[in-house]
Amino acid sequence: MAQAFLDFIGQSGIFMIGYQQIIMLVIALVLIYLGIVKEYEPLLLLPIGFGMLLVNLPLTGLMEEATGDQAAGLFHYFYMGNALGIFPPLIFLGVGAMTDFGPLLANPKSALLGAAAQFGIFLTFIGAILLGFTGPQAASVGIIGGADGPTAIYLSSLMAPEYLAAISIAAYAYMALVPIIQPPIIKLLTSEEERKIEMKQLRRVSQKEKIIFPVAVALVVVFLVPASAPLVGMLMMGNLFREAGVVERLSEVAQNALVNAVTIFLGVAVGASASADTFLRADTLQILLLGVLAFAFGTATGLILGKIMNRLSGDNINPMIGAAGVSAVPMASRVVQKLGQEENSSNFLLMHAMGPNVAGVIGSAVAAGVLLSVFG
Repeated sequence: MAQAFLDFIGQSGIFMIGYQQIIMLVIALVLIYLGIVKEYEPLLLLPIGFGMLLVNLPLTGLMEEATGDQAAGLFHYFYMGNALGIFPPLIFLGVGAMTDFGPLLANPKSALLGAAAQFGIFLTFIGAILLGFTGPQAASVGIIGGADGPTAIYLSSLMAPEYLAAISIAAYAYMALVPIIQPPIIKLLTSEEERKIEMKQLRRVSQKEKIIFPVAVALVVVFLVPASAPLVGMLMMGNLFREAGVVERLSEVAQNALVNAVTIFLGVAVGASASADTFLRADTLQILLLGVLAFAFGTATGLILGKIMNRLSGDNINPMIGAAGVSAVPMASRVVQKLGQEENSSNFLLMHAMGPNVAGVIGSAVAAGVLLSVFG
């Protein structure tokens, strides 16, 4: 009996865990805490955090590759959905089905703000090059500035798989922390008078415009940047499902069952890729720091263009909507709405901010396609 007990203890992970695994377990618990208690992107942080928790427990074999007759670990198969670039386009299909591009169509100028926010990607790319990252690695790090998790996963899985965990976690963590990161930047770069600016109501967009839009965007963007087809194409297909009015079942599946299931697999796979030996490295810290700078730059460039447009345009434009140009939909728009209400209780900026916000989704996917064309 005593020997059986000792054998059981020897096969457990009690004596196999090291300080690095303990650090990763703490990080995983922090992500779970942020998801549950702070409600920062719980749909993402909970599967990411729990996947990280499980894979860093000793002897689980969840991420082991197949060897001989031995099957691979469960999470390894989930991970292949990211590594092969399958899950991110499926997420984009669901995002397209959930997105109303009406605010963008009602105010096409807001697309400029979404484009301006993508400068954070390219500024961070330059910074990563200066720190010694290769071109493909720097491109994958820079895409964090788009604040679009699926795009970051897609690009890094193809060009810098060795940094997939760090880039993915940085992208999703900063998306979740939008309500903390953006307000100080917005207040620093805008005056109280600018934050109080009220914008006139958007025009009504016809259903015909909404149907033509995804087809036109797919034709133009994919023609110019073919490498963007997996992301932009799926995004626009999902939106066409939504707006066509004849495939409600497909739209419903894309918005709910499909995107929810893929989110679970994608999130668990991201967390499971963050084992201690691949995550606790000096270059990972550099990626995390570059990621927050990328996000800050993207927010700042959107705000600066918003200020310029307000001064040059005949219409009142609240510069804060430029901060929503990063593609963290709809969190960035909600932050702008909240700050606008704090400064002026009669200020309703949500729909105005959604224009650059959804433009940022398209912009980050196009930027990813450009980088993939150059470095892929």
